[in-house]
Amino acid sequence: MSDLSSADEQLQTARLSLRRPTEADIDAIFAIHHDPETCLHNPSDALTRLDEARELYRRWNDQWQRCGYGYWVVRRDGSATQLGFCGIKPMELHGMKVLNLFYRFATSAWGQGFASEAAATVTTWASRQVPDLPLIARVRPTNIASQRVAVRAGLTRAEHLDETGYDGLDWIYAARLPN
Repeated sequence: MSDLSSADEQLQTARLSLRRPTEADIDAIFAIHHDPETCLHNPSDALTRLDEARELYRRWNDQWQRCGYGYWVVRRDGSATQLGFCGIKPMELHGMKVLNLFYRFATSAWGQGFASEAAATVTTWASRQVPDLPLIARVRPTNIASQRVAVRAGLTRAEHLDETGYDGLDWIYAARLPN
């Protein structure tokens, strides 16, 4: 496991509280990933059964145990309602080790800047805690809202890294690429 502190399991913004997921979040994981609108651009991420949400939670939790970081549950500060999820996971892109920035929010949270606020916070956290790895976001060319979130989080378009993913062409946005 990483030497990151348990304090890193919680992040705070002006409006949002981000915390490590627990088993109590499985219903929210399912609800958000079961909504066809939230997975419109990434249909391979759509969940159809609650046991798939349990498995997804298990993978997220395993990554937290291995790496000391992962995906956070995003809530309005002082609220118990989950707005969505935002975080990072290690992966390879064209043979280069990177952190992939992920964000998915309930449709009721769209258009209020929550995803941008959470993604910027996670990006800042990653630059301090895992500075040796470039940060990327894989975004569908037609997902304008997600492209805006990536840019607001400090990532820039890296066309030379574009690749085909599970659901089609991934446009890559990146920060901290090696020279």
